[in-house]
Amino acid sequence: MTALQLNSAQFKLALNKVTNMIALPLVGIAIFLILWSMAADRIDTSLGKFPGPSNVATQMSTLYDEHVAERVKAEAFYERQEKRNAARLEKDPTYEAKVRNYTGKETFFDQIITSLITVMSGFLLAAIIAIPLGIAIGLNKTLNTAINPIIQIFKPVSPLAWLPLVTMVVSALYVSQDPIVPKSFVNSMITVSLCCLWPMVINTSVGVASIDSDLVNVSRVLRLPALKHVQKIVIPASIPMIFTGMRLSLSVAWMVLIAAEMLAQNPGLGKFVWDEFQNGSSDSLSRIMTAVIVIGFIGFLLDRAMLQLQRLASWDKASAQ
Repeated sequence: MTALQLNSAQFKLALNKVTNMIALPLVGIAIFLILWSMAADRIDTSLGKFPGPSNVATQMSTLYDEHVAERVKAEAFYERQEKRNAARLEKDPTYEAKVRNYTGKETFFDQIITSLITVMSGFLLAAIIAIPLGIAIGLNKTLNTAINPIIQIFKPVSPLAWLPLVTMVVSALYVSQDPIVPKSFVNSMITVSLCCLWPMVINTSVGVASIDSDLVNVSRVLRLPALKHVQKIVIPASIPMIFTGMRLSLSVAWMVLIAAEMLAQNPGLGKFVWDEFQNGSSDSLSRIMTAVIVIGFIGFLLDRAMLQLQRLASWDKASAQ
């Protein structure tokens, strides 16, 4: 094969790769937007036409403008407070200046941040419990036999069933006149943890139980202590399955969060959707659809972030697809 033919083959290979990575997804998105726009024009609701892509784009711009306006109000509030305290101190040096927090409404973008903090808190809490438990179950068949029925019973339970129980328990145990974090946040976080716990436990235990016997034999030959065996053999060998469980759990956590925020009334995207539904204004449908698109896009970004983390941590790069 000549150098020219080789360069031509490499060019075609690179072109096919670019087409598969960029062009085809863009074509798919374009077709989806066209179909969505056509369907929206034909759907009439009690609040008007179903929102199409152009309505969502308009609302996104409006929500951003509202966010900027709210930030300007907050800055003006703190400036006035600072000037007032400075004036009082000038008159009375013994005066203890009071700094009050701005209590304006949370904007759409503030609620996105709140939802991300809630979901990551619940996810990390679940990971702290699930990964060690999954390793223990995978290493011990007796423990697996004992705990597996419990996992299978609680795995399919909906967040809507957990939330009332969590709310009652948190209300009974989390008693404080000045709580560090709101109870609604704790309710949402624990509900998310309970629902995303099981995929991590199952995948971790399966990954540990299916470790290559040669690796186990090496550990025995070297007479590694139990903790060293877990550290040097078990965890590295089962990382692909652990991360698979973490990716599944993070997707579950993000879906569960929206329902939990709706019911717990914890500030976040779920509460934003519920408030707009209750509002029933002419813009409510467009704002809800905007939230739906943002929720889906953030879920996609969270999955991609976890995939990149898996590629960095895993020895089996083929598993991170």
